[in-house]
Amino acid sequence: MKLTRVGASVAMTAVAALALSACATNEAPATNNGSAAPAEQVEQLQGELTGSGATSQETAQATWKAGYGSIQAGVTVNYGADGSGKGRDAFKSGQSHFAGSDRAFKTDEIKEGGFSQCAEGSGLVEIPAYISPIAVAFKLEGVDSLNLDAATLAGIFKGEITKWNDPKIAALNEGAKLPDLDITAVHRSDKSGTTQNFTDYLNKAAADVWTEKAGEEWNPEYGGEGAEGTNGVQQVLGSNGTIGYLDASAAKDMTKAKIKVGEEFVELTPEAAAAVVDASEIEEGRTELDLAYKLKRDTTESGAYPIVLVSYLVGCAEYKDAEIGKLVKSYFQYVTSAEAQTAAQEKAGSAPISEELRGKINAALEKMK
Repeated sequence: MKLTRVGASVAMTAVAALALSACATNEAPATNNGSAAPAEQVEQLQGELTGSGATSQETAQATWKAGYGSIQAGVTVNYGADGSGKGRDAFKSGQSHFAGSDRAFKTDEIKEGGFSQCAEGSGLVEIPAYISPIAVAFKLEGVDSLNLDAATLAGIFKGEITKWNDPKIAALNEGAKLPDLDITAVHRSDKSGTTQNFTDYLNKAAADVWTEKAGEEWNPEYGGEGAEGTNGVQQVLGSNGTIGYLDASAAKDMTKAKIKVGEEFVELTPEAAAAVVDASEIEEGRTELDLAYKLKRDTTESGAYPIVLVSYLVGCAEYKDAEIGKLVKSYFQYVTSAEAQTAAQEKAGSAPISEELRGKINAALEKMK
């Protein structure tokens, strides 16, 4: 079905819903403190939304759709986890109403225009709705705790540190009984947003060692053992002497390294992962509705865990079809509510956004049309 037909249908049903609910006092399914409001307290909308994009959001999106449906029973939300690139393309061409993406649109991409859903002259709204910590997991018999800094981690994955009892590792783990055993560094063999964010951390936090810029594909010159997908990495990490990076939700039962930030070694927690976003700044050249962050991977902020993937929800600042804009705004407001973020944490292992970030997002979404 072409989107023009979908848009027409959504507009008709949404207009009808508005006529029936003129007495409603609230427009969005969230209260000022970020909590989702009961269905009887929000304007009941009608229609269908189509989104597509990041696979990282797939489980969270399923959770969000279910929660949103309990508040807005008349709205159907569809999300196809086709990958960030395809999601951005689908949104720009008008095949979907919103996108999920593991990166924001670049400023020059936005300047090119051609976003079919957006009103003339409209910018984009991009909000960091899904924060996924990336764990550095290892298996080393007799060792249940490991401290690493960025330079040492980069040396391991670049193939320059090859033994577990290497002096550089030992210096960070005083008293640990590190064996004279080869290190098997496990990386993703397929294109991966996890690899993109992991190598971005290494490049930003250990630039003297990891001189190569971030990329979705692993450089084969660095060696190590490749595994396809998160499941593949999980399987290889079952062997003694291995270390690898993977989404934290897939590393729940694994032993995870602490990462040096400033003068402390930070354990991976949802709060620590969210803290690195708060310690970062919006990229230059962005509008007030475009909350695209330049993550400060080399932060020294106490308690911040810098190896994270931040995935965005992308829509128009103003839609050509105002009724579609109302639906997208309503859904985005629900997704970033405290309840929806907590639900995603429980189901997908993501890190809920902080109250500080929620305040910035709410301010941006209020201006969305």
